[in-house]
Order: sequence, then C-alpha cells, then structure tokens
Amino acid sequence: MNPAADVVAALRMAGASVATAESLTGGRLCAALVDVPGASDVVLGGIVAYTAEAKTGVLGVDQAILDEFGTVGAATATAMAQNARRQFDSTYALSTTGVAGPEPSEGKAVGTVFIALASANGIDVRALALDGGRDAIRNETVLQCLSLLLATLKEESQR
Repeated sequence: MNPAADVVAALRMAGASVATAESLTGGRLCAALVDVPGASDVVLGGIVAYTAEAKTGVLGVDQAILDEFGTVGAATATAMAQNARRQFDSTYALSTTGVAGPEPSEGKAVGTVFIALASANGIDVRALALDGGRDAIRNETVLQCLSLLLATLKEESQR
C-alpha cells in the first residue's frame, strides 16, 4: 500500500491538482507525492516555510495570525493551506505545522501538530497529538495529510 500513489491516482481520476505548504515536514509531504511516477500531472508544487518570516513573507500568512496564535496552530495551518492553494491555483492544498521536538515550542508540547486541507469547499483543519521522536512525528504527519486528502477525494467522488 502506497498512500501517496493512491492520492496521485485519485487526483488524476478527479481531474484535480494539489499543492503543499509545509513547515514541520520540511518538504516531506511534497516529496512523497512527487516520488510517484506521473505525479507531475497533478502536483503543482510546494512551499517550505519553516520560519515565521517565511510564513508571512513567502506564504502570505497575516502577521496578526502569528501574533495571536503562534506558528503552531489551527489558524496558521488554515492560512498556510489557503494561501498555497491561491498561489498555485490548485484544486487542493495541504499544510503542516507543529512541534517535532526534541523540545516544546511556543508553549506547545512535542507532537502537537496541525494539518489543513483547503479546497473550493472550504477548509478542513485537524489537530493531532502524535507520539514518538522527531522523524516519527514528521512521517506520521505526512501520512495523516495523505489520508485526509484521499478521504476527501473519495467522499467528493461519491457526490
């Protein structure tokens, strides 16, 4: 089973596209997608915005969101996904932000993660509390994003 291959196939069948906006995962999500042969048909690109400055300057996240909620939060993940979707003009955009460790950040525990999926139907943001070391948290975040998009694509294909 390859969740990224399943997502690419489902996007192709739907005639849809995806972009990514990543912090916590540092490009792993987009890399997982583009590792699939033929991904260029559906993956438009990704932005790694690891710092607060990159989130505002490159992704266009409003500084007021970061001031109020920090770089790790639902509002930040939402803005990242919405802005990536707009910048790439994609059908969907996924975002990741969180604390992979080894230390807490902004008063948030290691394993605190937010992912978001933006589409024409709005935003689906999820708060995750993940266990494990840095790599395990980052890898599980990628899997959670792929699962979210795949479930959404399946749901929309049944409408």
